Amino acid sequence: MMNDATTLDDDTPDNTRSTRDDHLLDVTDLDAGYGDLQVLSDVDMHVAEGEYVAIVGPNGAGKSTLMKSVFGLADRMGGQITFDGIDITDFPPEEVITVGMSYVPQTENIFPSLTVEENLRIGAYILDDVPEARRRAVFDRFPVLEERGDQNAGTLSGGQQQMLAMGAALMLDPDLLLLDEPSAGLAPDLVDEMFDRIDEVNAAGTSVLMVEQNAKEALRRCDRGYVLAQGENRYEGPGDDLLDDDEVRRQFLGG
Repeated sequence: MMNDATTLDDDTPDNTRSTRDDHLLDVTDLDAGYGDLQVLSDVDMHVAEGEYVAIVGPNGAGKSTLMKSVFGLADRMGGQITFDGIDITDFPPEEVITVGMSYVPQTENIFPSLTVEENLRIGAYILDDVPEARRRAVFDRFPVLEERGDQNAGTLSGGQQQMLAMGAALMLDPDLLLLDEPSAGLAPDLVDEMFDRIDEVNAAGTSVLMVEQNAKEALRRCDRGYVLAQGENRYEGPGDDLLDDDEVRRQFLGG
């Protein structure tokens, strides 16, 4: 069910190679892992401009490793990653963030001893001056953050801390927001609210790439999904199609 790998023009300079016209992110034949441990093998994936893409699969499938590889936090052993026409395969995180990508890890994604306001400003640390309009946009998206601006982040509820982590990532107004297990650890009554917030971020024009253990809900919400297993692509398609696929349901969604 996988799409063919992207074909690039070898005559084009590496740092300006273009991807398919509507693709913001292209991952092609990616091998990645940690040190000598290879986790991903020949993984292909793409995200179009404005698209909402979910990565699902069993524990140990390599989902978070794929996310970290895109952002430069895992060891890339082969393949290519391009973003907005730029080859970022060898970029470290501090360079990836400058091309228009922000990442929210699953854990340790805020500074608990700092205030909400300070966390947001750290999210925009590469800017000399934080535009007030940027800060205002985050508060409009997450009003509770404005209400608790002077409060230490560690005293927020789990759901509020996740909103703060997303808000800090959005301070740079990224073209692509990477989310690793955004519903992890949240009380059941807060999970739908978190997914609603992500829907709103995407609806406002930010592309979203999300790893999520709550596979059924992620596939209901997303435009397209990828199913990983044992570090390899298994299925790819519109979220609704994956939910309706008997094999996907039997193998990965509990029937």
